[in-house]
Amino acid sequence: MADVMSMEDIHATAARLNVDLSSLDLGSIRLPPAEDFGIVSDDEDLKEEESLEFEEGFANIIVVDNLPVVPKEKFEKLEGVIRKIYSQIGVIKEDGLWMPVDTETQKTLGYCFIEYNTPQEAELAKEKTNGYKLDRSHIFAVNMFDDIEKFMKVPEEWAPPETKPYTPGENLQKWLTDEKARDQFVIRAGTDTEVLWNDARQSKPELVYKRSYWTESFVQWSPLGTYLATVHRQGAAVWGGATTFNRLMRYAHPQVKLIDFSPGERFLVTYSSHEPSNPRDTHRVVINIFDVRTGKVMRDFKGSADEFATGGTGGVSGFLGLFSGDLWGGGKDDKYFARIGKNVISVYETETFTLIDKKSIKVENVVDFSWSPTDPILALFVPELGGGNQPARVSLVQIPSKEELRQKNLFSVSDCKMYWQSNGDYLAVKVDRYTKTKKSTYTGFELFRIKERDIPIEVLELENKNDKIIAFAWEPKGHRFAVIHGDNPRPDVSFYSMRSGTSTGRVSKLTTLKGKQANALYWSPSGRFIILAGLKGFNGQLEFYNVDELETMAQAEHFMATDVEWDPTGRYVVTAVTSVHEMENGFNVWSFNGKLLYRIPRDHFFQFLWRPRPPSFLSPEKEEEIAKNLKKYSKKYEAEDQDVSLLLSEQDREKRRMLKEEWDRWVSEWKRLHEEEKLERQKLRDGEASDDEEEYEAKEVEIEELLDVSEEVISFD
Repeated sequence: MADVMSMEDIHATAARLNVDLSSLDLGSIRLPPAEDFGIVSDDEDLKEEESLEFEEGFANIIVVDNLPVVPKEKFEKLEGVIRKIYSQIGVIKEDGLWMPVDTETQKTLGYCFIEYNTPQEAELAKEKTNGYKLDRSHIFAVNMFDDIEKFMKVPEEWAPPETKPYTPGENLQKWLTDEKARDQFVIRAGTDTEVLWNDARQSKPELVYKRSYWTESFVQWSPLGTYLATVHRQGAAVWGGATTFNRLMRYAHPQVKLIDFSPGERFLVTYSSHEPSNPRDTHRVVINIFDVRTGKVMRDFKGSADEFATGGTGGVSGFLGLFSGDLWGGGKDDKYFARIGKNVISVYETETFTLIDKKSIKVENVVDFSWSPTDPILALFVPELGGGNQPARVSLVQIPSKEELRQKNLFSVSDCKMYWQSNGDYLAVKVDRYTKTKKSTYTGFELFRIKERDIPIEVLELENKNDKIIAFAWEPKGHRFAVIHGDNPRPDVSFYSMRSGTSTGRVSKLTTLKGKQANALYWSPSGRFIILAGLKGFNGQLEFYNVDELETMAQAEHFMATDVEWDPTGRYVVTAVTSVHEMENGFNVWSFNGKLLYRIPRDHFFQFLWRPRPPSFLSPEKEEEIAKNLKKYSKKYEAEDQDVSLLLSEQDREKRRMLKEEWDRWVSEWKRLHEEEKLERQKLRDGEASDDEEEYEAKEVEIEELLDVSEEVISFD
């Protein structure tokens, strides 16, 4: 590196050498080739190949192409037209519209740049106006400014993509082959997310995988248990594997708030809502449907919240039914999905992600729909119109034919809610009706038998029509349902069957349990057993009930419980207290009949989810055969249980033996020290040798002590 000289040093050196600097031509000086004497030229960067660099942060700018090329005198008029179109979508920044002009012809170049306040407004403008027809000759081509760099990097010549060698991945279903037939669950507590085995035999969970800051919001299993999804500010991700839980795919969706899988796990739906820059505007909604395996966006829906609101509801709902399982139809084949709009139900098929027959189903004033869990059948609800002149109705529509299978008119309706049975055999419609005075309401049920000829409908009314319905739940894969009805704090619980004795065509009441502290119903996934739960205001009251025998198996309490979750096999159930309460956070694991197996306390406990299992490959006949011969099969597992019990007993005995040995060692050490200190103790006792207090004699010893001495001179005068 060359030495640096000041200008004073240079002038002094020039004077000493008799050099006139003013007459010196510095440009004529040439250095030897490849020699710079350590001095880097200011123009060195110009020798490098020019590369276009784009600053980040242009996500709120769009480029509008295919504009009319106009002279200077028409510039203002064209700018006004463009501004009018694009200011309807969002707020354009001051000086945020720029149309370049050819310096030679003074005409516009046929494109412009528009800068919005937010990237969301820019994306919406692109979505709404790309392909906009200004006139016959000018159709807008709109792109994000940030995409230009990507377009400029496209090579001039096409090259075939590189073929990567196949590398087999992990078996994502390996957890199903657990020799102990255990189930997994995921919990979130504090900053940690953990996947664990439920080892009820050992009365404790076994850790599979643990990770801190795994998600920024919540986690969710896919419906068949193959994937675990996490949610982040940039989007969502799915994870899977035998024990490591590797990330399998990412799905870009900034500020995503909700996610949900299709029943067959082929697709992932993500939802977000963004605040507008103009307070008078509604939120902007973005919904993406991804292919789970490839991460490709198969279809997206963007627009203002008003565009996703159904007629009469006034809320964002068009796709929000997907988060309660009402988006997808056709069962686990994921064939169809639907959205609700003003006076229409739009049904799409997933082969091409386009509307069936290229048009929506027109239904005046439709406000709700619900898919059958197993068949491509839509249940639609239309409220009353014209002050009751046009009755409310529930319709069943077959997809893809759009044929109406059944319709039921309903009068004096206040509200309506639909409940499908898990096999799609029955549909219960809870109907709240006005009394004649219109001052109060009462509730009844319309029960549709979907699989029977002509879909017969039965009407069920409670004995006390004025009872408030607190909860309703179908038995999974069964023909029974339960209803909590009446007034708090001790409502009644009634059980009904869609069969009556030998007849399968009539609903019948099985029993009513009076005065129960319950406000929620939780059927076992295998049916037969149900938990009557008193959550929130009832402080976690639990009653384990056998519906086959119509008897209570156990009553218990989990103080302040907020959640009840059955495992997918119906063997175990978890009650949890989440962080909505500051105290008692954690979860309890119970057997199906109400025996508490173990407790796990966790501070800041947020979430508990059992890992779902895919459907069994066994036929119904084989399952029935196993149930009949259960005693034969159970011998093997009873023997295993006995072995585990003996092992646990042996472990307990070993633990007690070790504790006793530790105690004996402590006693021996104490005795040794006691013996070593014997002489010291004897000395402290004035030679008394015995440590037995009973051998001591009490002696009274008088001690004289001079407390004070004073002298005083007394005068005899």
